Amino acid sequence: MEIKEIVSYYFNNETNLVDVSFRTIEDEEDVVRIDTIDYSVIESYGFDLIAESFDFFDDDLEDDLFEETIIELDEDILITFLNEYYIVNPSSIPNPEFY
Repeated sequence: MEIKEIVSYYFNNETNLVDVSFRTIEDEEDVVRIDTIDYSVIESYGFDLIAESFDFFDDDLEDDLFEETIIELDEDILITFLNEYYIVNPSSIPNPEFY
């Protein structure tokens, strides 16, 4: 089982959880797998997924008051982590769901 692509992800900074949906090379295009992983588990594997942000438009204070800060993760490193995590924990692989 190998991760083919990340469909979506969301890192909740308050709960320290990463919600991720992805496809494996065995999955069809209408199938996704969804998992929630504690970021401390990701760090315990030696990965740091938080991508550096180069927000050149940070001067818009008015927008900052109403927008939630979205933390971007490095998807290539996320795929590498998931592949390693599911090799070590094969019983944790989520079941496929129709998308």
